[in-house]
Amino acid sequence: MAAPLSSRAVAPPTRVRYWVIVFAVALAVVTYIDRVCISQAAPVMSRDLGLDSVSMGWAFTAFGWAYALCEIPGGYLGDRLGPRSVLMRIVLWWSFFTAATGWAWNAVSLAVTRFFFGAGEAGCFPNLTKAFTTWLPPRERVRAQGIMWLSARWGGAFTPPLVQLVIAWVGWRHSFEVFGLLGVVWAIVFFRWYRNNPLDNPHLNEAERELLRDASANASGHGDVPWGRFLRSRQVWMVCLQYFCLSYGWYFYVTWLPTYFNQARHLDLKSVAFFSIAPLFFGGLGNPAAVLIGTRIARATSVTFARRTMAYIGFTGAAGFLVLSTRLNDPVLATLSIGLASFSNDLVMPGSWAACMDVGGKHAGSLSGAMNMAGNIGGAISPLAIGYILRWTHNDWNLTFYVSALIYLGGIVCWKFLDPVTPIEPEG
Repeated sequence: MAAPLSSRAVAPPTRVRYWVIVFAVALAVVTYIDRVCISQAAPVMSRDLGLDSVSMGWAFTAFGWAYALCEIPGGYLGDRLGPRSVLMRIVLWWSFFTAATGWAWNAVSLAVTRFFFGAGEAGCFPNLTKAFTTWLPPRERVRAQGIMWLSARWGGAFTPPLVQLVIAWVGWRHSFEVFGLLGVVWAIVFFRWYRNNPLDNPHLNEAERELLRDASANASGHGDVPWGRFLRSRQVWMVCLQYFCLSYGWYFYVTWLPTYFNQARHLDLKSVAFFSIAPLFFGGLGNPAAVLIGTRIARATSVTFARRTMAYIGFTGAAGFLVLSTRLNDPVLATLSIGLASFSNDLVMPGSWAACMDVGGKHAGSLSGAMNMAGNIGGAISPLAIGYILRWTHNDWNLTFYVSALIYLGGIVCWKFLDPVTPIEPEG
């Protein structure tokens, strides 16, 4: 005799939605491999192309400016068209210009290539944030951001020895072609699997469909981004300014760090590759730590208090450990201090991107694009400013750290006035 319907066990939700996190993690790793590989190749590139610190600084900053300027259009297109087609196009674009970096023949050609590379990579993380907003229930989104940024940082952390190995195998020019192929593979697989609306995926069972029904409402394409409200919102300005402060200091790790180890700490190229692992490795640990600690603080107090607390700790630690590293003569201890500065930096990351999802709602792609644009303006200014500081002071690396620390402290002020949870536009 069949059991009554009311007594039958209800099937738990399937876990198809977690494949979105898998794709995000894979792309985050590819993104940082493609971004960090030039910093490792910079010493030998500078030698072969005859570049000084300012010329290489222009190549770094060309990427940053293009990345910043194309962030809002990339995020907007994700809101309007959906991440499926937008991500496929931008990944193919930047993969081509990753390969083209190895074809540069002078400072101008390198800067132009990096500019187009940055334009292609812009929109990556806003569109992944849009995908999280659509494919994950609210309680899983911050954790997903933490996992993604952990993967991004660790992808960058373990790139140095990988790049040195590939350069030794095929030379620095062909190494960029090898790394460009990674994005092409990802784009093809992602486009075949992903759907802008999770309810269009036939593998979800009824329980998972019900779990994602509210989130799937964010998938609807639209072009009605409230730009005027964005411009008038203190939330938007504060979330953007704090990310500017965060990214200015962080860009050192993916641009000048290997050169710093080579010039200031007098390490050879093999040692540089090894020591360069630490900052991004520690940074990756900062993301899950922020999620774990922030979740516990939120349970005892509020989400707003938790996110502000993690931001205060993060910005303070990022500034303090950078300054401390200038007082340490031992390269190992100095690297540890820089690693702890990177760890502190990334304590701010999950809360920043979660604020974009909560405040932006269905406009999460556009708001996260605006925030990432502001961050990458800081990232564009940072390597060029460092290049000029080094020229004017005859390689005074300590001063570059002091400037970054001061800007980090500005992020604390921003979070004091930031409401990271209230939607900018009421739902419904």
